[in-house]
Amino acid sequence: MPMTPERYCQEKAARSGSSFYYSFLFLPEPQRLAITALYAFCREVDDVVDEASEAEVAKLKLAWWRHEIARAFSGEPSHPVTRALQTPIQRYHLPLEYFQEIIDGMQMDLDYQVYPSFKELSLYCYRVASVVGLLSAEIFGYQDRNTQAYARDLGMAMQLTNILRDVREDAHRGRIYIPLDELQRYQLSISDLHQGKTTDNLRALFTAQAERARAYYAQAMAHLPRQDRYAQRSGLIMASVYQSLLAEIEADGYRVLEQRIKLTPLRKLWIAWRTARQESRLHRQLLKTGQHT
Repeated sequence: MPMTPERYCQEKAARSGSSFYYSFLFLPEPQRLAITALYAFCREVDDVVDEASEAEVAKLKLAWWRHEIARAFSGEPSHPVTRALQTPIQRYHLPLEYFQEIIDGMQMDLDYQVYPSFKELSLYCYRVASVVGLLSAEIFGYQDRNTQAYARDLGMAMQLTNILRDVREDAHRGRIYIPLDELQRYQLSISDLHQGKTTDNLRALFTAQAERARAYYAQAMAHLPRQDRYAQRSGLIMASVYQSLLAEIEADGYRVLEQRIKLTPLRKLWIAWRTARQESRLHRQLLKTGQHT
């Protein structure tokens, strides 16, 4: 079987083992291809930073991706991912600025080893996650512009959940995504994140991070209009998976420095099926009452 751009993106997405895969299962094919290509793009630029041994080399590669995504918008892409993105870009009117913003976020990983405060971290989260949420919302479709605020806040919530889950691995790679001033507030230092032991102060710090993530989930759901829930069901599936992960971290006593907390593939699939079924039922009720217009 030839390696088409679409197949390249599918394999890129599948290799990552991400929870996003489960939210794609319930989409019509055009949207599934579009969101898979978007996800593959995010993986490509993220890999540039993760795999580069020298920051200057990574910056050169990110500059290449800036040029390449611009070429996709002018109809001259050369990479399988940007070739796969051409149709979605046109069909869903995706803005070039959003793709450039994602690359800006990846570059922040080269500029910051630790974020001084949540102000700087929130910009990073916006670029690498909220913007992906905004692009995804365009692909899924919506009637009410409040859905954009939902997508922005949901991206922030999921990124904050990732940060909490991955705090040990990130620290070992020399990357600290918990704001320095918050570490200091709990009388902690960066070296405490390398100890592999959950002290009371660390548990209090991680609890605060989880509460911030939950606040963004709540904010996101408050923004989402009823008539757009069904179109945005893939995002709601992701929200259910990530909130379940957050609940697991809490139930385990925030021992994220001692072990990686994760959900099994079977549980993710069950959450996806349950959420999709629930959203279908709500959608049918909405159609019956005539509130979908």
